Amino acid sequence: MHLSYPSLGKQRRLFESLVIGLLLLLYVPLLWHWYGGWLQHSLGVEHDYFSHGIIGFPLAGWISWKHRHRWHRLPDTGWNHSGTTGGIFLLLVGCLFYLSSLPDLINLSLPVVLTGICLALKGRPGLRAQGFPLLLVLLATPTAMPYLIAPYTLPLQSFIATTAGFILLQLGMNVTVQQIYLLVDGRVVEIAPYCAGLKLLFTTLYVGLMLLYWSGAWTRTKTLCLLLGAVVISLCANILRNTLLTFFYSKGQQGAFDWLHEGWGGDLYSAAMLGLLLPLLNQIERLLGRSRQLSSSQNPQNYS
Repeated sequence: MHLSYPSLGKQRRLFESLVIGLLLLLYVPLLWHWYGGWLQHSLGVEHDYFSHGIIGFPLAGWISWKHRHRWHRLPDTGWNHSGTTGGIFLLLVGCLFYLSSLPDLINLSLPVVLTGICLALKGRPGLRAQGFPLLLVLLATPTAMPYLIAPYTLPLQSFIATTAGFILLQLGMNVTVQQIYLLVDGRVVEIAPYCAGLKLLFTTLYVGLMLLYWSGAWTRTKTLCLLLGAVVISLCANILRNTLLTFFYSKGQQGAFDWLHEGWGGDLYSAAMLGLLLPLLNQIERLLGRSRQLSSSQNPQNYS
């Protein structure tokens, strides 16, 4: 009697299907919870700091799917492989995080489990192959980091208040700046920690990373220039936004203040600011291209 066994390829596909099914079962409700909070702004200010995950998670999934053939070509790790050991360890840690009662640990279990799966199945080559999607997932996973760094934003708050006060003075308004407070025509405006632009900065850097991926050139110079430019754009945009908010509030224009502060005007303003990253990247590429051409013209190679 001849017994037929499933081929190794079928076994691997079956195992991967089971892993994907288990991940969907565990994390689709969590992702649904995150997306609901981001779209409805119902889970607190700290959670909104990671709203760039609305586009980050689909992009991470699309990149992984696009490069699935490269993933399948990588050799599977054996049970005695160091990558398998590290992956199993991370999977155990991720399971403990998921079963805990702390929201931050439950959230962090997603990137930990995904990293563990990559290590366990394909070792370090698999981790490198999925490095950028994993980075997108990690940077979009809601944590308490904004709450932890909020007490250290006082110098930034003071700088924004001083700069906004200076701009309003040039417009002929009676402004007094006291640390993080702006006194305008008897009204007091506070540049609070969550108004210091950290959310805008996080989103700007995240979108900058996505643009670097789309450009396909992860050179150190381009990455550094784009991220530094993103910080400058974010800071200038936040100063202008707080200046406008102070102006609206001091003039009693509550409708305009609410529209820009908590309404869809703030989202429109952020989208316009993020749109500046594309011409910034194009300008960086143009300048770097000219620099390379100039360098090659000044140092011609002699092939004789």
